[in-house]
Amino acid sequence: MHNEFTAVIERDGEWFIAYCPEVPGANGQGHTKEEAKESLAEAIALILEDRRADGLRAVPPEALRETVVVE
Repeated sequence: MHNEFTAVIERDGEWFIAYCPEVPGANGQGHTKEEAKESLAEAIALILEDRRADGLRAVPPEALRETVVVE
């Protein structure tokens, strides 16, 4: 699945700080802009994985589960 998110990156002294407005709580940091983006991507993946697992806990076993692709 291909997803795209906005990375807002700011410099803070020797660090680059990144966050994603579409995924509250997703933050990254690094000594380079690329490190900050990679750190942010990992944070986004972890948050979405956790939200999916949490959301599926309450789904009844007899419910249909299908995939929806958003392009």
